[in-house]
Amino acid sequence: MTEPEPKSSADEPWPVRVVSQKVGAWVARLGWVWVDGQVAQISRRPGTSVVFLTLRDPSVDLSLTVTAHRDVLDAGAPGLTEGARVTMHARPEFYPARGSLSLRADEIRQVGIGELLARLERLKKLLSAEGLFARERKRRLPFLPRKIGLITGRASAAERDVLMNTRRRWPSIDFRVINVPVQGPTAVPQILDALKVLDNDDEVDVIVLARGGGSVEDLLPFSDEALCRAVFGCRTPVVSAIGHETDAPLVDYVADARASTPTDAAKRIVPDLDEETQLIGTARRRLDRAVLGMIDRESNRLESVRSRPSLARPETLIDQRADEAGRLRDRATRSLDNRVRRADDDLRHTLARLRALSPAATLERGYAIVQRTDGHVVRAAGEVTAGDVLRVRLADGELRTEVQEQE
Repeated sequence: MTEPEPKSSADEPWPVRVVSQKVGAWVARLGWVWVDGQVAQISRRPGTSVVFLTLRDPSVDLSLTVTAHRDVLDAGAPGLTEGARVTMHARPEFYPARGSLSLRADEIRQVGIGELLARLERLKKLLSAEGLFARERKRRLPFLPRKIGLITGRASAAERDVLMNTRRRWPSIDFRVINVPVQGPTAVPQILDALKVLDNDDEVDVIVLARGGGSVEDLLPFSDEALCRAVFGCRTPVVSAIGHETDAPLVDYVADARASTPTDAAKRIVPDLDEETQLIGTARRRLDRAVLGMIDRESNRLESVRSRPSLARPETLIDQRADEAGRLRDRATRSLDNRVRRADDDLRHTLARLRALSPAATLERGYAIVQRTDGHVVRAAGEVTAGDVLRVRLADGELRTEVQEQE
C-alpha cells in the first residue's frame, strides 16, 4: 500500500519545480483528443521543422497554441491559411521552463466545404427542433423605431447601404452603429459583445445584423450556434441582412425578420416618408369625402323633416287634434246623455214598482196598520184583549185607541 503524498503547507511549501511537475502530470492525464477550431495564425520559422499555429474557438474569445511537424501539416492540410476550419488530433503539453500550455498535433485535417455544410445542416435541425426557428416566437418590428442598432463591418458597403437607404426613406432616423469584424476567428465574439450592448440600450428598438455577400466560409460566423442562441435570447427584435438573396446563414432563420440584402433591410425597419405622406393625403381626402357626404345626407334628411306638414304648418296638427277632440267630446256627451236617460227611466220604473209594493200605498187606499204598544203588528182579534191600548197607523198620521170589545 502506497503512502499518501504529503500536502503543501506554509511550513513545508512545494518548490516551483514540484508544482510544475504536478501541473504537467495533471495535463498529461487528458491524453490525446480531437479538437475543432479556426486557425487564427500560422507561423513557419525558417530552418525549423516545427510549425506554430494559434487555434481559436469560433464562438468565444479563447485560443490555444498548437505545435506540429511540417510534414504533419503538409500531409493533412496543405496550403492551410488563416481563418480556415480544422480538426486535429493532439494532446496537451505543459512546458515547465516557460510555464506555458500548448497542444502537440500528430494529425491535422482541414474541414472542407462539404463537411462544413453537413455540420451546418445538423446544427440547423438541432436548432429547429428546439424551437429557435418557430414563427410564433418571432417578434413584430416597430412601425417607426426611435433608434436603430446596426452591427456591421467598418466602412463596409453593407453599412453604407443600410444608412443611406434608411435615411433616404426616413431622414430623421437615429442610428447607433457598432463596427465589428464580420468574418474570421474574432468575428463571433465581437458580434456577441455588440449584440449584448445594443440589447441593453433602452433607446434601441430594433437591431440589424448587416454584411455583404461572400463565400460559405466567409459567412460562417453568422451560422455559429452561440450567435444564433444569442439572437434568439435578445429582448429587442433583430433583423438579419446577411449576404445576398441566395445566402441563408442560420441566423436568418432565428432572427425576427430576414432581409434579402442590406438595402432590403432599410425597407423593413422604417416606413417610406413619401409613401406615408401620400397615404395620409389619401386618407384625408377620403375622410373629407366621407364627412361631406355625411353632411349632405343629414342636410337632405333635415330638409325632408322640415318639409313635413307637422313642421311646415304645426297648427294643422293642432287643428286636426282639436277636431278629433271635439268629435270625441260630442260622442262622450251623447253617450252620457243616453246613459243618464236610460238610468232615469230605470229609476222611475223601479220607483213605481217600489211604490206599488210599499205599505204606504196600501195605507193611502184606506187601510191601517194596528200595533200593540210593544210594536207587534196585530193580525187577528185574538191577539188583543179588552182594555189593550193599540196604535193605529194611517196614511196620514196615527191613532191611539183602546179595545173595548173583542169579536
